[in-house]
Amino acid sequence: MVISLVHTAHLGPHGLADVRDLCGLAFDDYDDATFQHALGGTHALVRHDNVLVAHGAVVLRRLCIGGRWLRCGWIESVATHPGHRGRGYAHTVMAALETLAPGYEVMGLCASDVGRSLYSSRGWILWRGPASVLSPDGVRPTPDEDSIYVQTRRPVDFDGPIVCDWREGEVW
Repeated sequence: MVISLVHTAHLGPHGLADVRDLCGLAFDDYDDATFQHALGGTHALVRHDNVLVAHGAVVLRRLCIGGRWLRCGWIESVATHPGHRGRGYAHTVMAALETLAPGYEVMGLCASDVGRSLYSSRGWILWRGPASVLSPDGVRPTPDEDSIYVQTRRPVDFDGPIVCDWREGEVW
């Protein structure tokens, strides 16, 4: 197993295609808009016998917590090849991405149902308060969003409101 941290700019066309293909295998509803959310930051890549078997990325976003906009390392597209699951690769990806936390005021992610136990086991805390997005039309509630997890060294009220910055497609 080989793990590397690589910025999107250094993946190249084949590396980008490998990531896109892996995420397409790992998630039933992974589309190009979702793939775009994983670009522009640092990727954790796990290779086994020179084949990409796991991936995750951290990209810069802004979250408003406690009335203050914070620089957030947002985790995207944590995926493991279906034929390689159950070997700890997702934990390896998360451990690598979590080493980047000192560069951000807070880390965040939105978990799939399958991923919730992974993030909880790594000390990520489920956000319990109301969630919203700062849309082009102003702050808009996202009441159906119940899978936001946060890691932070600062004291925060996990029952208070949280607001994310706008992006096309799935805002969280």
